[in-house]
Amino acid sequence: MQVLFGLLYHFIGGFASGSFYIPFNKVKKWAWESYWLVGGVFSWLIVPPLGAALTAPGYLETLLNTDSTTLFYTYLMGLLWGIGGLTFGLTMRYLGLSLGMAIVLGFCAAFGTLIPPMFYEFFGRSGNAKTISELLSTTSGLVTFGGVMLTLLGIAICGKAGTMKEKELSAEQKTENIKEFNFPKGLLVAIFSGVLSAFMSFGYETGKPIAEATVAKGIDPLWQNNPVLVVILLGGLTTNFIWCIYLNIKNKTGGDYINKATPLGRNYLFSAIAGTTWYLQFFFYGMGESLFSANGLGFSSWTLHMAFIIIVSNIWGIYFNEWKGASPKTMRMIILGIATVILSTMVVGYGNYLAS
Repeated sequence: MQVLFGLLYHFIGGFASGSFYIPFNKVKKWAWESYWLVGGVFSWLIVPPLGAALTAPGYLETLLNTDSTTLFYTYLMGLLWGIGGLTFGLTMRYLGLSLGMAIVLGFCAAFGTLIPPMFYEFFGRSGNAKTISELLSTTSGLVTFGGVMLTLLGIAICGKAGTMKEKELSAEQKTENIKEFNFPKGLLVAIFSGVLSAFMSFGYETGKPIAEATVAKGIDPLWQNNPVLVVILLGGLTTNFIWCIYLNIKNKTGGDYINKATPLGRNYLFSAIAGTTWYLQFFFYGMGESLFSANGLGFSSWTLHMAFIIIVSNIWGIYFNEWKGASPKTMRMIILGIATVILSTMVVGYGNYLAS
């Protein structure tokens, strides 16, 4: 039963992440850096403490009593993740929802899923987390690991569909639904973003002492990661705030926030919706990860999270005609990629079921 609820929470989180950028399309006459920062203030600064206060009362006391080393490294992981999150937004501009998500999250899934058990192999573990050799010595671990590999295969297929689309469409067709479509530039940004975005997964690992202290105070283990998320997202806020303010100054767009010639109320509303929706992905991810970690297979949570995001974002991409004009062969390729990712989530889920 825990596995089923864990899968459900990961799906809800994946749906939130795969959908969060859509409200930004409703923002008018603001520069990218302006609406990205407003959305970020909600997702990194306003909503996380509210979520932690509601689900883990007294979390501030827990953080104040946490040793500085744990806080520093958890914040640092958030800082590095923030760079990935920043370039993630650029990826959506250059590649669109479906292709951009697939490539970014492919690298994010690989690094975020496989590095923690490898780290435990050589530097020791925390709690009941498993090392890579332990995972490969059990049937459940092998099945789950196979699901991770299948996820990467599905992502590679999605990437292949993107290159096929790049070759088939004219410049006008490419920019019809994605105004700044640029595959070479988007690919480089996506790789960079995917690698650094994996540091969110590492932030949960370095923040384990915070989660354990939260549970020790009598808080339901389901909510143990919400105080950790507050620290991680402060790191993300730092990176994105500095960069967006820099762009506001460089591009002379700082007046966007008070420019009455723009629909200010509408822009703030949709930026807030986007930011809050973005936060919800990790709110539900933390719940799913808590249930999976109870079975010693929390490492697979990251892959499932990435896979569900890819599924949702590709469905949105098709709905918004991002693949309009692509040949039937290319459409079959992207559908095959999505289907492979869906299958991989079932395999990972089955691996967790065997473990439980």
